Amino acid sequence: METQTTTLNQALYPFKLRLQLWGRNSLNFLRELWGQPSALLGAALVVLFVLMAVFAPRISPHDPTKGKLRNQLIPPVWEEGSNPEFLLGTDVQGRDLLSRIIYGARISLRVGILAVGISASIGTALGAVSGYYRGRLDALISRFADLLMAFPFLIFAIGMMAFLGPGFANLLLALTLKGWVVFFRLARGAVMAEKTTEYVEAAKVVGQSNPVIIASEILPNIFHSILVLGTLRMGSLIITEASLSFLGLGIQPPTPAWGSMVADGRDYLVTSWWIATLPGLAILVLVLSINLFGEGLRDILDPRLKVE
Repeated sequence: METQTTTLNQALYPFKLRLQLWGRNSLNFLRELWGQPSALLGAALVVLFVLMAVFAPRISPHDPTKGKLRNQLIPPVWEEGSNPEFLLGTDVQGRDLLSRIIYGARISLRVGILAVGISASIGTALGAVSGYYRGRLDALISRFADLLMAFPFLIFAIGMMAFLGPGFANLLLALTLKGWVVFFRLARGAVMAEKTTEYVEAAKVVGQSNPVIIASEILPNIFHSILVLGTLRMGSLIITEASLSFLGLGIQPPTPAWGSMVADGRDYLVTSWWIATLPGLAILVLVLSINLFGEGLRDILDPRLKVE
C-alpha cells in the first residue's frame, strides 16, 4: 500500500508542481494588475459588460425587439417629457433603448470573443508551423498573408459581407478570413526567435519530436504575446462589427446590435439624440475598457517592458 501511494505521489508530482506555479503566477498577476489603475478599471468595466450580457434576460426591463408606437421617441428620464418606465428612452418604434443596449452587448462580445478566438487559433497554428519548419510551406503562407495585408480590414470585410450576405455566421467568417494574419505574423516571428534558444536545443537532444517541441516548449513561452494581441484586437473587431451593422451588412433587425441602433438614430440626431448617442457611448466605453485592459496586460506579461 505504501509503495502504491509513493508511486502515485511521484506520478502526480509534476501536476502538483504546475498547479503550485500557476497559483503563484496568478497571485503575482493580480498584484501587478492592482498596481495598474487604468488596467484595473478596464477589467472591471469589461466584467460588468460580460455580466450584463450573460444576465440580459433577467435585468432587461422590456423585450428588446417589441415596442408600441404610442411609446415612440420618449426621452431619457433626465429629459422633459420622460417616462420612468423607460430609463434611457425609446426609439422610433417605441422599443426600450436600455433593453436593446443590454442585449446589444451580447452581440458585440460574442462577435469579439469568437472572432478573436478563431483568428488566434488559426494564425498561431499556421505561424508556429511556418516559423519552425520554414521552407516552401512558409513562403506560400507568408505570401498569402502579405496579399491579405494589402487590403484595409474594413474594406475587405465590406466586400466579403457583400459577397456572402448578412448574418452572424457570415460576419464571423468575414472577420476571421483576414483576422488570422496578425496572429500568424506574430507567432511566426516569435517561433523563429525561440527556435534557436538553448531550451529548444535541449529538447531536441533528449529526443522530443518537432510537434512536441512546438506544442509543449515554444507555444507556452509565446502565449502571453498572443493573449495581449488578442485582447487588443478584440476592440478593433467589435468596432468593425458595429461598422458593418451600421451599413446594414452585419447583424440584421430585429436583433439588437449597437451599430444598427446608431444607424436607426442618425436621422433623429437633432430631435431624438439619445437613439444614436447612447449605443455609440456603449461601443466607446466597451472598446476603451478592452484597450485599457489590454495595455495593462502587455505591461504585466511582456518581460521586455519590465524595469529591473
